[in-house]
Amino acid sequence: MQSDLASDQIDATVTGRQKHFYSVYQKMVVRGRDFNDIYDLVGIRVLVNDVRDCYAVLGAIHARWSPVPGRFKDYIAMPKFNLYQSLHTTVIGPNGKAIEIQIRTFEMHARAEFGIAAHWKYKEGKKSSEESPEMLWLRQLHDWQKETEDPSEFLESLRFDLGTPEVFVFTPKGNVVALPLGSTPVDFAYTVHTEVGNRCMGAKVNGRLVPLESHLANGDVVEVLTNKGEHAAPSRDWLNFVTSPRARSKIKAWFSKERREEAIDAGRESIARQMRKAGLPLQKIFAGHSLLELSHELRYPDIESLYAAVGDGHVSSASVVDKLVATLGSDDSHPEASLSQLGSVITGPQIRRSSSAIAVEGSAEVLVKLARCCTPVPGDEIMGFITRGSGVSVHRFDCVNADDLRRHQLDRVVKVQWLAGAASIFLVNIVVEALDRPGLLSDVTRILSEEHVNILTAAVTTAKDRTAVLRFTFEMADAIHLDTVLVAVRRVEGVYEVARSTNN
Repeated sequence: MQSDLASDQIDATVTGRQKHFYSVYQKMVVRGRDFNDIYDLVGIRVLVNDVRDCYAVLGAIHARWSPVPGRFKDYIAMPKFNLYQSLHTTVIGPNGKAIEIQIRTFEMHARAEFGIAAHWKYKEGKKSSEESPEMLWLRQLHDWQKETEDPSEFLESLRFDLGTPEVFVFTPKGNVVALPLGSTPVDFAYTVHTEVGNRCMGAKVNGRLVPLESHLANGDVVEVLTNKGEHAAPSRDWLNFVTSPRARSKIKAWFSKERREEAIDAGRESIARQMRKAGLPLQKIFAGHSLLELSHELRYPDIESLYAAVGDGHVSSASVVDKLVATLGSDDSHPEASLSQLGSVITGPQIRRSSSAIAVEGSAEVLVKLARCCTPVPGDEIMGFITRGSGVSVHRFDCVNADDLRRHQLDRVVKVQWLAGAASIFLVNIVVEALDRPGLLSDVTRILSEEHVNILTAAVTTAKDRTAVLRFTFEMADAIHLDTVLVAVRRVEGVYEVARSTNN
């Protein structure tokens, strides 16, 4: 082989090697290979000066000996996760024996034998304006390590990446991405970027929409479709099919963060309720340093950690407020308007209750109805319009019809307000935009049913680009519950936008 390459004017160093007994044992026992299926008992390594010569050597070898189908691997164009680069091929040599041949540059060989630190030794004394792949790889590992709070979880992820067979897929721009065998579009999305993974709502493989649990194969071109909405989030179901520990870790981290935020909100509300019962000045305490000092006294680094501890049930809100009372003394313990009072409607002698959840200024026992054109719910800014014989029609302030009424019939416009705590049934219209797929309507209606809303109408339209628009009208008794419903619908696979429709 040395003389053949020299005759082709390729400067190369050719060495032979025999496979160690332990390596043969590993392949036979651990990997379940038959002895006759091990092609690299005898191997040849060819070292050259540059990448171009690697492919020249490959051409010369295949011209001289017949290659074994399916045994060629190009790790130069698509390096392994640990940056290993080489061309591997198996040919039928003299006497019909299979021989594995590895072709690489001297720099690639140094990296393969001594690790990525060999790169700097090899390049010692040379200047480069570009950041090396080795440094980018180390920087990537460092970023992953910072994202993973548990060191053992990071090591497990690294061990998995280094020891698992890989598939090589492409981004739409042609960049190669190495993934563990059995990876899905979700694994790909989290490899590209954490935010891409968290916002993933669908994927195209080789130009066709595929389920997110589909397995990727070598050479696939993968495009991730992301949800640009404010409430985009991963799904817990992804944990059932993702392959890479990194994707699994990032999904768990997102839900851990979400649980903490929910605990913070619950803790804050619980403390506020106890403070109102104790007659403490909420605004003054929340804006001051009392809670922060109490957090430090209880060995929490900040107020949010205290809120989270209360929300998770580790500390009772009553004990927190008792400590506040003891700390503040009598000066700050005078009753003050509560948050609920500050945030609710102002009720005075000029406001009289109607028969609904709406207070109409200056009118008692007047018939009130909610306009179907904008379906207002508690919390919306509203205005009233005196109809002819049908009482007062209540519109959202930003309703198109309300704007027309204010401009042309201002004398019939009246002030209205929501009554705090009044029970009533409200109509809600929502629009759901999603990637069309079998079972989409069924999944969305199932979620609405699980959220205990009464669906009145449902309509679906599908565009040529396979996107679907679903419109629902349903009844709700608790307007605060609407946000929970919208978040639940957003988590349905393929849904990328959910919003209230204020005008039909």
